[in-house]
Amino acid sequence: MATIKQNTPNAHSKILGMGAYRPSVTVTNDDVCQWIESSDEWIVKRTGIHTRKRAPKEVSVLEMAEHAAREALENAGLTGEQLSTIIVSTVTFPYMTPSLAAKLADRIGATPAAAYDVSAACAGYCYGIAQADALVRSGAATNVLVIGAEKLSDVIDNGERSISFLLGDGAGAAVIGPSDEPGIGPSVWGSDGSKWDAIRMTHPLTDILTVEQGGERTFSKDLTDPETGEMRPDATLWPTLRQDGQTVFRWASWEGARVAQEALDAAGLAPEELAAFVPHQANMRIIDQMAKVLKLPESVIIARDIADAGNTSAASIPLATHRLLAEHPELSGKPSLQIGFGAGLVYGAQVVLLP
Repeated sequence: MATIKQNTPNAHSKILGMGAYRPSVTVTNDDVCQWIESSDEWIVKRTGIHTRKRAPKEVSVLEMAEHAAREALENAGLTGEQLSTIIVSTVTFPYMTPSLAAKLADRIGATPAAAYDVSAACAGYCYGIAQADALVRSGAATNVLVIGAEKLSDVIDNGERSISFLLGDGAGAAVIGPSDEPGIGPSVWGSDGSKWDAIRMTHPLTDILTVEQGGERTFSKDLTDPETGEMRPDATLWPTLRQDGQTVFRWASWEGARVAQEALDAAGLAPEELAAFVPHQANMRIIDQMAKVLKLPESVIIARDIADAGNTSAASIPLATHRLLAEHPELSGKPSLQIGFGAGLVYGAQVVLLP
């Protein structure tokens, strides 16, 4: 009987280097208040956001991803040719196919690395880390580039107030490679599709085609005037994001904290053994509540990048981690608990040693 050979596995994996790209345009709360009836005081109190970064029209999500990728490779001491796989988490690449990852592989000299995109919204980076860890340890890959990149300004409606005023743009990247010691703990990931529409698009892309062919568009509650119930005169055919804020807040504050605790337990660590906590940067109140539920001691440095970066979806965890390492280089080599959660609802968490 023929015997099928298997890849030679690696004992462990770790993050070798990280990179980031932050756009040049700063959008203040005063700017936001030109579009919705609110105030700087209310926005800061309810979200913790003072400013958010958004990319100018001419800067694409691909370009942002490339900037972050090149820095991550430099910090890892590798070149694109040494990558086996590229995983890009994004919900804002304007092509359903081909993938952003495949184009990026060509631009950074990584061909013929395997390359694919992941659609897991704000949990996408943690999903990518989970896959990269498994690929490296199984021997299916040697070095894996994981990127979270979003240009959310392409899918927002500045006139609505459920989510658009929270959102920013950016990209963060990490290179994962083999290690003699454990550098990435077991991933706790999953989904709850019963809350599929808690964070959603206003309508499907097929509505655009229907209208172009002379049909009537879908009547969506997300595009109506709350006072009259009629379709808003400025409602665009291009789908934009909406969320049920209370549903997401309650789930993240309690269920999200439970998932984070499971990841901590799976890694065999106690809260006081952590050096950092990097949750998805969705809302400062959610971050504070999760830290409280997890009973994190004051010694744990908590990422609060949302204050001036906004919510950048899949990019938020690598961006926040990159910033923590810049501001606290002493965190290098120490354990950090990270958790992402977002549209789906989907979630992912793991403990990692910071590079």
